[in-house]
Amino acid sequence: MAQCNDGETPQSRPPLDKLVEFPCDYTFKAFGPNNETFVASVRAAIGKTVFAPLDGIKVRASSQGEHQCVSVLLRLENALQLKAIYSDLQQIAELKYLL
Repeated sequence: MAQCNDGETPQSRPPLDKLVEFPCDYTFKAFGPNNETFVASVRAAIGKTVFAPLDGIKVRASSQGEHQCVSVLLRLENALQLKAIYSDLQQIAELKYLL
């Protein structure tokens, strides 16, 4: 059985809908290369589950300009949406880090 860094097993954690109160505003942060393709990939991945309004998307380049952080603020209705979006974001080939 898989164990987490804190010694808990995934089965011993409380359900996601007990940790986050839905509906809620939630920010996803995806880190990847500094190009428009990455931003489009993040929007497309999120768009599979919910609409991502342009005014909810903020892009910030790293200090050296090689990478960028794409922050997306969304209104989520349930834990299924949250899990689906994280799953779709993890499929982006250029993704370096996801919060």
